Amino acid sequence: MSRLRVVLMGTPDFAVPCLRALNESHEVLAVVTQPDRPRGRGRRLTPPPVKVVAMQLGLTVVQPEKLRRRAVRKQLMAYGADVFVVAAFGQILSPRLLAVPRLGCINVHASLLPRYRGAAPIQWAVINAEAQSGVTIMQMDAGVDTGPLLLQEAIGLRADETAGTLHDRLSLLGARLLIEALDGLASGRLAPRPQDERLAVLAPMLSKEDGHIDFNGAAKHVDCRIRGLDPWPGAYCIHDGRPLRLFHANSEKGLDRRGRPGEVLAVDDRGMLVACGSGAVWVSELQSPGSRRMAARAFAAGHELAPGDMLS
Repeated sequence: MSRLRVVLMGTPDFAVPCLRALNESHEVLAVVTQPDRPRGRGRRLTPPPVKVVAMQLGLTVVQPEKLRRRAVRKQLMAYGADVFVVAAFGQILSPRLLAVPRLGCINVHASLLPRYRGAAPIQWAVINAEAQSGVTIMQMDAGVDTGPLLLQEAIGLRADETAGTLHDRLSLLGARLLIEALDGLASGRLAPRPQDERLAVLAPMLSKEDGHIDFNGAAKHVDCRIRGLDPWPGAYCIHDGRPLRLFHANSEKGLDRRGRPGEVLAVDDRGMLVACGSGAVWVSELQSPGSRRMAARAFAAGHELAPGDMLS
């Protein structure tokens, strides 16, 4: 296996397994990540996960506010990298920057492209009840997730899959597939193939407002949306005038007991059962502002949540 000189561009937890795998198999010249940002209630300046791991590994870290600045491009050119690897970086690379490395720039994308191009492929795969997702290693071009495909591998989605659990599975798959792709690039074995534009599906960024659950839909749809928004941006409804966050959902069809969409039908050890436009959904964990997550039954005992209540 030929060791390549690599610059990694990544920011969140998803990119950490890629960084570790690269550090073991190739020469990581530098790690480019987003600047430290204020986090949490205290708005404390916090480094991104990739920076934390890169510092632990003793690697050079670069944190440009804007990647398109000429000084940043010159700095990256000076490394003489064979390839740039991008994994959930958070900034767009200019055509000039894409042309810098000898073997180009490759991206680790958490979907089976051309399905789910964009910022939130993991969430939308769960929200839309996809049977499978996966990772694509692609050569980058000037478009957003439009470049030629190098490698892909699919995995099936579980019945209780959340965006969080799928994220963790795909991040590990992405690291393994990345090393395979780099080996193929170094040896010349990989032949890029164009994406089929007819199959393209977008995965736009989600906001906190997208977490507001509408119980008028089918139970299966509500179920998938709650799981697809966990942990970010988080699913919620309104109970007694206050937001109530919802976790760990599963749907139930053909209930004898029926109610208006949003009506709490039961609260027991299985969770909170809520009527939907058709069917109903069980939600096993709840959280109110300023409190911790807890089992629905324990939450109901301390927050006056009972059958007959309406969630909006």
